[in-house]
Amino acid sequence: MLERRTQKTKPPQMYQVVMLNDDYNPMEFVVVVIQEFFNKDRETATQIMLKIHLDGKGICGVYSGRGCDESRTGAGGRPAGGASLQCVSEPVE
Repeated sequence: MLERRTQKTKPPQMYQVVMLNDDYNPMEFVVVVIQEFFNKDRETATQIMLKIHLDGKGICGVYSGRGCDESRTGAGGRPAGGASLQCVSEPVE
């Protein structure tokens, strides 16, 4: 008779998408990008934009590896007058 073993699976590694400040894109554009790509309401997007503006970076969302890459590349690839926003992904501890 075979013994049944329970297998423990680890939750997926989570990553945060961090948008970096730049001197090219207007604040309103950053708010729109955060709303469209990270599905935030206007008030939350504005708070994130202000955090980016004042601190140099702000967390736009936390995702699993695949979702993080899709959000990061989507938001970072949208040009505004020739300049795109920079986003990086960082593992959540």
